[in-house]
Amino acid sequence: MISIKSAKQIDKMRESCKLTKELFLILEDKIKPGITTKELDTIAYDFYKKHGATPNFLNYNGYPATICASVNDEVVHGIPSTKTILRDGDIISIDMGCILDGWHSDAARTFGVGKISDEAQKLIDDTKQSFFEGISVIKHGVKLGDVSHTIQTFLEERGYGVVRDLVGHGIGRELHESPEVPNFGTAGRGIRLAAGMTLAIEPMVTAGSYRVGVLDDDWTVVTADGSLAAHYENTVVITRDGCEILTL
Repeated sequence: MISIKSAKQIDKMRESCKLTKELFLILEDKIKPGITTKELDTIAYDFYKKHGATPNFLNYNGYPATICASVNDEVVHGIPSTKTILRDGDIISIDMGCILDGWHSDAARTFGVGKISDEAQKLIDDTKQSFFEGISVIKHGVKLGDVSHTIQTFLEERGYGVVRDLVGHGIGRELHESPEVPNFGTAGRGIRLAAGMTLAIEPMVTAGSYRVGVLDDDWTVVTADGSLAAHYENTVVITRDGCEILTL
């Protein structure tokens, strides 16, 4: 069931999303060669706790950390570790969110570590832009497939793989609510978007094949061909004539 949020409920979500937005600025400054993904996770956990929020990934279906830290060919759900040391030229996707006063936030960014290749930077930039291409068609009454198709077309025209096995989602009182929000699809299909709906829209993109696999930890999703992957996500609320990005 898709829930429509009231103005007061959206205000609550804004506060949760504001914390996640602020935390990204802190982590971006810390992402340098030599830091471990576990150190980044500790920073995130401490920040949320300091501000009275609960990390919503921690213990979700057994996930053992505050952030997902996915490096290079890892698409999503990379588990932070003291053994994963960031090196010059790596890229890292951070996916995270929190619960504040009962309301969830969720967002993701991909960062370069030190000096990265032109190919990696273009992947990061195009993944981010695909999100903005997608939301450019959003308004009350638009079909969800129009958003999905716009994201897919932008990326595939540039030669990228659009991951099929993982999609965005509704968000609010729960981290994952209806509807699912694919980054691929047919224009004119799917549910009609309505003002007050809150969605986590999150293109997950590869530099090669869209096919993915899961490592033995049962969490980390990697590209099947070893190509680089990037992830960009924001929590948004649908309005009458567009959308508001709550985590930006």
